[in-house]
Amino acid sequence: MKKNDEIMKVALVHDWLIHMRGGEKVLDALAELYPDATLYTLFFDRKRISPRLAGLRIKASFLQCLPGIKSYYRWLLPLLPWAIRSMKVEDAELVISSSHCVAKGIRVPPGAYHVCYCHTPMRYLWGLQDVYFSRYLSPVRYLMEAVFCFLRKWDLGTNENVDLFVANSEYIKKRIKTVYHRDAVVVHPPVEMGFFRPISVIAGPSSGGAKRSQNEMATTPAVARDDKAGDYYLAVSHFVPYKRLDLVIEAFNGLDRRLVVIGSGPLASQYQKLRKSEQISFLGGVSDEELREAYAVSRALIFPTEEDFGIVPLEAQSCGAPVIAFRKGGALETVKSGVFFDSQTPEAIREAVLRFEGQSFDRGEVARKVQGFGRDHFLQSMKEAVMDHFEKKATRS
Repeated sequence: MKKNDEIMKVALVHDWLIHMRGGEKVLDALAELYPDATLYTLFFDRKRISPRLAGLRIKASFLQCLPGIKSYYRWLLPLLPWAIRSMKVEDAELVISSSHCVAKGIRVPPGAYHVCYCHTPMRYLWGLQDVYFSRYLSPVRYLMEAVFCFLRKWDLGTNENVDLFVANSEYIKKRIKTVYHRDAVVVHPPVEMGFFRPISVIAGPSSGGAKRSQNEMATTPAVARDDKAGDYYLAVSHFVPYKRLDLVIEAFNGLDRRLVVIGSGPLASQYQKLRKSEQISFLGGVSDEELREAYAVSRALIFPTEEDFGIVPLEAQSCGAPVIAFRKGGALETVKSGVFFDSQTPEAIREAVLRFEGQSFDRGEVARKVQGFGRDHFLQSMKEAVMDHFEKKATRS
């Protein structure tokens, strides 16, 4: 094995590529480390991923040929192990799988070193079945459990092909140990600290700092147009069950406070029906610039989920916004400024909001506390973790 990662043949693997969320941002950073890598994925939409990823040589499974795959792929979960095993990395000395589902199960060349950057052991199989599937009738759930029994055996079996697990948080490191009985090193995902900044930095000296006139605000994203900056709380989420956005909506139905919700997903219509207060606004998907503005002028981010890591709270804090978070999971590592609540109920969120309003936060200090989570730190830490273990294996060989 070569010791110089710059001349190695590298393959990157990701479950699927149809948006740019936290896992895809990790993959984008890995592509910066290994710009000549070939990227393997089950299916992809080149128009909806970053220019860096779109510029790679991408190889997809047979699922890429299925019309409209993006709208129903969740129902194909039992087929995904077969789909990923139908692919084989052709020629690589280093394989890095970015996996939250089946990516780590890809077939790697003999002698290749396989690093799995594990976002989480598959949520559908290990602990969140009730959150995802409790709304289905009992016969359907029994059938699902039979399928899941097979998938768990398959998932555990693929660990034999992984030389090194890298966890995105101490929380996931513990889950990897519990579920897979494997050790892992921790490398936190990258946050674009150069982009997500407090409003005074975004606007520049001519803006007069964080306080800007209504005329100035009218030229910036829609989040800030309705009323004065800082009059709303913010929730940013993909609309799926485990994110528990329903709790935030129900909490603010009983609060005389504005809530702005950014995001989209399969539960969009259900969440719209939950809204009872006219002070709750849904903006759908927004641009990165609008998201940054929303963070920077919000009172605080509401984060109700037990997340594996949680890039959203770090983006918010990097913009100077404190976080009101559920005290579990990755938030214990990423929330440096704000308040916690201890149960996932609307009442607990309302109480936390009122408790938050009894405190004060320096938004510049909020941003400074999270600077250690930047992209440069990820790139250096990931490179060191991979090469350190790679070279140890080469020495043993």
